[in-house]
Amino acid sequence: MPPAARTAAARWPAVRPWLGVAARLGLAAVWLVAGATKVGDLAASGRAVNAYEVLPYDVATVVGAALPFVELALGVLLLLGLATRLTAGVSAALLVVFVAGIASAWARGLNIDCGCFGSGGQLAAGQSPNYLPEILRDLGFLALAGFLLIWPRTPVSIDGWLAGAPVEDDDE
Repeated sequence: MPPAARTAAARWPAVRPWLGVAARLGLAAVWLVAGATKVGDLAASGRAVNAYEVLPYDVATVVGAALPFVELALGVLLLLGLATRLTAGVSAALLVVFVAGIASAWARGLNIDCGCFGSGGQLAAGQSPNYLPEILRDLGFLALAGFLLIWPRTPVSIDGWLAGAPVEDDDE
């Protein structure tokens, strides 16, 4: 192994927990902003979910009304570092659903705004969707969730406080 690779490998145990903090807080910010932008108009959130045309109208309305609160809950849990692996798993699953929904809308030629950080729904005449950047963005968020699934223990977290052991001693 070249000396540079040994040096990088030796630094990983010290750097990894702080990368986890960055991933945890970054994903928390995403969920908090996404939920906060939708919670003021739950009817619009329902219309955004309905625009994907994959659920019956009544189900889409309920999902749209519940989604902002789920996003806010995920954001708070990640911010606190509580149940991090579980929260990362739920985040990953939700992000996979979002990517699949956007890809499905794109493949079916729908002309919608994803509604990820706002009201979403049908785009006005002359507007065109930006599906590829939305998918790439969500895949980046999925990578953050994946990191936390593998290494959920981070400094400055309730999980760490409850475990009572330094993160560096953790074999996760």
